Amino acid sequence: MESMRYSYQYPHPAVTTDCVIFGFDGNRLNVLLIERGIEPYKGQWAFPGGFIRMDETADECARRELREEAGLDDAYMRQFYTFSAVDRDPRERVITIAYYALVQQRQVTGGDDAARAQWFALDQVPRLAFDHDVILRHAIDALRRQIHFEPIGFELLPQQFTMTQLQRLYEAVLAVKFDRRNFSNKMRHLGLLDELDEKSILPNKKEAFLYSFNRENYAEFKERGFRLEF
Repeated sequence: MESMRYSYQYPHPAVTTDCVIFGFDGNRLNVLLIERGIEPYKGQWAFPGGFIRMDETADECARRELREEAGLDDAYMRQFYTFSAVDRDPRERVITIAYYALVQQRQVTGGDDAARAQWFALDQVPRLAFDHDVILRHAIDALRRQIHFEPIGFELLPQQFTMTQLQRLYEAVLAVKFDRRNFSNKMRHLGLLDELDEKSILPNKKEAFLYSFNRENYAEFKERGFRLEF
């Protein structure tokens, strides 16, 4: 009976997970790509991903691949789409469940499964393997929708940051420019930020207030959501 456990009379597809990893360098939103070390598409850039094992869920598979290919153990991760085009993988019929992750770039190291890992600015991403160009477009759209209903930043910014850094993050995600005073006032009134006693010395030798996220309020907004209009 054990030998029949995975037998099924109809053809069925394999299932994978792929993860789009976003990072922020203080000015630009970047995406982590893995140079494939095996065929198909050996030597081309792609997202971390792999086949779901019989004894793991899609979430477990995505986290395992992040660990093996990017050295990430505990990243914020969100499932956003399932891609099922018939010819998306030349090996066989493969459906992929796609995630995106938000990380601080310094946390990422190349894993054993990849030839190398490298950050790319969104406007400098090369042609990707499989249908990962399509996956990237969907991931960016999903992140831009999320930023209006859930706070993001804790995962992308350092523990202490300036209002300018926070504004640049939102501008990088949404590909827009904000009025400095209006953005600052809106963020202060949300209750997400704690103003710190310390200040940051800017390159022009001026001082800027430092902030941190109020963990309790941040977690509450993550749980129940909010509506952020600019």
